[in-house]
Amino acid sequence: MNEDQQDLSLLAKTIYGLEEVLAAELRGLGARDIETHNRAVSFKGDLGVVYKCNLYLRTALRVLIPVEKFEVSDEHDLYNKVKAIDWEQYMAVEDTLAIDTVLNTPIFTHSQYISQKTKDAIVDQFRDKYDLRPSVDFDKPTVRLHLHIYNNVCTIALDSSGESLHKRGYRDKTNLAPINEVLAAGLVLLSGWNKRSPFIDPMCGSGTILIEAALIAANIPPGYYKEEFGFMRWHKRFGFDPELWQKIYDAAISKIVSDTPPVLGGELSHHVARKAKENVKRAKVEDIVHIRECDMREFDAPAATGVVIVNPPYGERMDKDNITELYKQIGDTFKQRFLGYDCWIISSNPEGFKSVGLRPSRKIPVFNGQLECRFMKYEMYRGTKKLHKLNPDQKENPSQ
Repeated sequence: MNEDQQDLSLLAKTIYGLEEVLAAELRGLGARDIETHNRAVSFKGDLGVVYKCNLYLRTALRVLIPVEKFEVSDEHDLYNKVKAIDWEQYMAVEDTLAIDTVLNTPIFTHSQYISQKTKDAIVDQFRDKYDLRPSVDFDKPTVRLHLHIYNNVCTIALDSSGESLHKRGYRDKTNLAPINEVLAAGLVLLSGWNKRSPFIDPMCGSGTILIEAALIAANIPPGYYKEEFGFMRWHKRFGFDPELWQKIYDAAISKIVSDTPPVLGGELSHHVARKAKENVKRAKVEDIVHIRECDMREFDAPAATGVVIVNPPYGERMDKDNITELYKQIGDTFKQRFLGYDCWIISSNPEGFKSVGLRPSRKIPVFNGQLECRFMKYEMYRGTKKLHKLNPDQKENPSQ
């Protein structure tokens, strides 16, 4: 392994609210110098860590290797500085290229235009040298670049992931507003579920939260379903080490366990429940996840303690009275069906939360797409809260 591949500066992108969860995942993979940022975590590691991150990380969207950093003043300055980089370090003239741009700057306003300008600079360098140019391929390029401009500082990174890591590969059937797989996994990890007691989503929709819980319980890496990652197409500076990848992949598969707690879902709609069951089957976790067609108010808790997470409608397509009644029903169901459980709701609807009628013990800000949400925890104590505090064993053994 080259010396410059042993101590790479790396960046994993994530969803707002999951930065600390991602940092904890990275610590578990042996990453070093971990620092959290807004929607990202920076760290250091070698190529093996890059491979592990793509395979194992549940709360990362992309794993990037920043390779160039410089100041820019305008589009001409950007073009000239990009063209001055030796791009043959990273690709050949017959390779393909794609560029994703994120802007947080007053200098430029259109990310697509900046991607185009960057692409022009790169292909013009090859054309000047060989009278040939690399082609653009948005789906499976040899090299995918991530361009980030913050104020006047431009950072160019190699994208090791290729397709976003939230696209696990198991989800084919979805309802109108499916939750992102990375967010779903993040919610399960934020909940503190111990992987021994039952996990329940009584409003499971297309089943994403249940599937991510099952993957966590069984130690199935989220990258298990993906056929290819971006780094597998590299052949220049970092290349691709298939033997190292196979060793890491085999080690991950050997850690999968079959002894898991029940992961249970409920869904009122026959059509949506059928789609959820198909997704569960595609994820190969039908031996772990069991979905019933039922109203959440009819859901029977299978044990004295566990974790419940619900992602109800936020109200964009429902009138206020209906959303108020729905959230009230959720609160009532928690009280009537899930005593002894830690119950969680994610929603962007403040009025809905008020209708739950319960006092949350935690409020975690997260984003679901463009929507600013709260992930609220309701501890459904058996007996009084005062008694619970006096007797720390009360929750585990409610019969005492």
